[in-house]
Amino acid sequence: MTAIEILGYIGAVAIGVSLGLIGGGGSILTVPVLVYLLGVSPVLATAYSLFIVGFSSLIGGIKYARQGLVNFKTGLIFAIPAFLSVYLTRRYLMPWLPDVWLSTDLFTLSKDTGILLLFAILMVAASISMIRQSKTEEVEGKNGSSDLNFIAILIEGAVVGMLTGLVGAGGGFLIIPALVLFAKLPMKMAIGTSLLIIAAKSLLGFIGDIQAGENIDWPFLLIISTLAGLGIFIGMFFSKKVNGAQLKKGFGWFVLVMGVFMILKETMFK
Repeated sequence: MTAIEILGYIGAVAIGVSLGLIGGGGSILTVPVLVYLLGVSPVLATAYSLFIVGFSSLIGGIKYARQGLVNFKTGLIFAIPAFLSVYLTRRYLMPWLPDVWLSTDLFTLSKDTGILLLFAILMVAASISMIRQSKTEEVEGKNGSSDLNFIAILIEGAVVGMLTGLVGAGGGFLIIPALVLFAKLPMKMAIGTSLLIIAAKSLLGFIGDIQAGENIDWPFLLIISTLAGLGIFIGMFFSKKVNGAQLKKGFGWFVLVMGVFMILKETMFK
């Protein structure tokens, strides 16, 4: 086993740690870890990401549910359009996308590169959201399952589902603010609800990959998923000891650096 592969397996644990600590961010790590450290092709990496993040989030979501920190009604409202969107994207849109998106005399944009660039842009957008002083912390502790903004939650669910399907991202960094701002959930309940939504729609998207005929290396995938599952317990343990707002901001800077690195690598240094 090479040093890069060892880093890849450590990265798999970090995926779960991120999910356990802040309820999101795992998928932002998963695709780069699979592609750059473990040598998985970008399109297959998005499929593996759905399973790894879905499996890890399910473990964390069950743990939060047992503590009474999941709002199932709000989660269902968000999840239904997200489920449909992610499944249709993986089952039909991804196989339909051409292998070459753009070709000129100077530049060719392949499907693999396009997906990585889309993912990197999403990482940069997510990092800015995490670095900025989030309104989610300001309303933490507010109790409000009344006055739900149903339309906003439904639209957000469909958009997050499509992004999940395209780049294999669970979308926790989008789901949590939506649950806090539109559904008025306290931060910890938003994290628990987010984890179960991520788990369900990610695993559903992965089913779409299987039905589309994706070739899955199950032993490899189960090893990575197990390591990520271990990481989520570590993350949930430390979440009780670390300031969540500062942690989210620090993770945001890390994601920003990784996103910029991926953009530069796929454009200027390819």
